[in-house]
Amino acid sequence: MAKHILRCVDCQAYNLTETCRDCGGKAVLPKPPKYSIEDKYAKYRRMAKEQERDITKKEESSIAKEQESI
Repeated sequence: MAKHILRCVDCQAYNLTETCRDCGGKAVLPKPPKYSIEDKYAKYRRMAKEQERDITKKEESSIAKEQESI
């Protein structure tokens, strides 16, 4: 694997390892993936985003119902 500069999700420190040497958190690439017109996975990304929105709406409505009953 080629060496890339990674950024820690927790403390935002930069390093070359997948785990942060400062806090022990997970380090990821700080830049988005390259754009491609022929994106094979766009359909699945949109489906996942829609499912996430549905789950969030359900959670918000259940919280609102709980608060109304109190």
